[in-house]
Amino acid sequence: MSVRPLRASPAGSAGALHSPWRHVAQAAAALAAGMGVGRFVYTPILPLMHAGAGLSAGAGANLATANYIGYLLGALVGILAPALVRSRALLRISLVVLTGTLAAMPATHDTAVWFALRLSAGVASALIFVIAVSSLLSHLREYPAHLPGWAFGGVGAGIALSGLLVLVLRPVADWRAAWWASAALAAVLAVASWNLRPEARPTTTQATQATQAIQANADRAHEATTVTAAAADSSHAPRTHRWFTALFASYTLEGVGYIIAGTFLVAAIEQSSPGPLGGGAWVLVGLAAVPSSALWARLGRRWSRPDLLLAALVVQAVGIALPALIGGAPAALVSAVLFGATFIGVSTLALATGAHLEFPRSVALLTAGYSVGQILGPLVVAPLLHHGYQQALVLAASVVLVAAVAAAVLRIGFPHHMVVVRATAPVRQPAPTESAADAGSHR
Repeated sequence: MSVRPLRASPAGSAGALHSPWRHVAQAAAALAAGMGVGRFVYTPILPLMHAGAGLSAGAGANLATANYIGYLLGALVGILAPALVRSRALLRISLVVLTGTLAAMPATHDTAVWFALRLSAGVASALIFVIAVSSLLSHLREYPAHLPGWAFGGVGAGIALSGLLVLVLRPVADWRAAWWASAALAAVLAVASWNLRPEARPTTTQATQATQAIQANADRAHEATTVTAAAADSSHAPRTHRWFTALFASYTLEGVGYIIAGTFLVAAIEQSSPGPLGGGAWVLVGLAAVPSSALWARLGRRWSRPDLLLAALVVQAVGIALPALIGGAPAALVSAVLFGATFIGVSTLALATGAHLEFPRSVALLTAGYSVGQILGPLVVAPLLHHGYQQALVLAASVVLVAAVAAAVLRIGFPHHMVVVRATAPVRQPAPTESAADAGSHR
């Protein structure tokens, strides 16, 4: 992609993007392939595999867990080997591997092979996500926060497109065709994101400026007041451990609850309402997710993140419970909208709150807890699936409500204005501009 210096770059980078919207589109395509298709197409295909491939409910949960384990492994690779985040070659390899695993699913009925394929797809999805989001953070930090917010909407777009594809194919084809079609869609999205410009590789002469830019990007996620060097004392800095503990508990529980719905929502709806309703609801999940990151970012300008996090979790819990408690088409469709509008927003809010608290390695810790929660979710409900999916959804909604209780605890005395004590000259940190990129990059 060609670049030109439209304005001075605080990072001393190669220059601003010639077309930020082009970069947004390429990153959105990568996220749509890696997450929307590679990770979540399994949800609308799962009922087809139950009917046509003889996949049991327990085995279906195990395949979901395999994908989430792979995702955690891929995320850890990105954390432990940060140079990989700047690799265009790794992005392309991951896109090819992801597409290949989708295409290979119909080639066998062996559950062990499926497990390996979904594990590999999880690793590839995580690497694609980390590289794409790091690219957004690197190249769009000078632009308004809504730009990366729309890029994260690619996850919802991928969910909607793959869900629509499965919905259209369902009357005329079987589960094999659904996997092949999803592989073709992933390939198209891979081509669209093939030339995505990775995170800039800092040079020796840029090291100091790059460090300053990274710090400035992190500082956007929190507020601070001006302090003087004479008055500054480390004992005056607020201890944030109790707030971070509540945040960690809330976000980990969200990982458990949301992933149960994200895996079994379509199967649960179709169990009580056979036909295209489940697939249509999943398309709505994706459509609602497209603008959600930008929407929650805008709401963050008027309300505090702990308040918004509590509201989002309560709304999500209601959405998850509706198909199990009420049933029918209206409940299923409302459930889809509420779930799609919140699951990305919760990550945006939680991770931005962790950055605000300045707890050491907050993003890494929160991401680890969330990932472990995703692995545990399908395993926890597996014994309940023998009696259908309704009990699993009720449990998921209950877990998310407990996460909301933890978020309510987080609100008590929350330090909205934090005094930042530094060894250097006193400065006033910029007011927070809610950035979906800052938070969503670690989802």
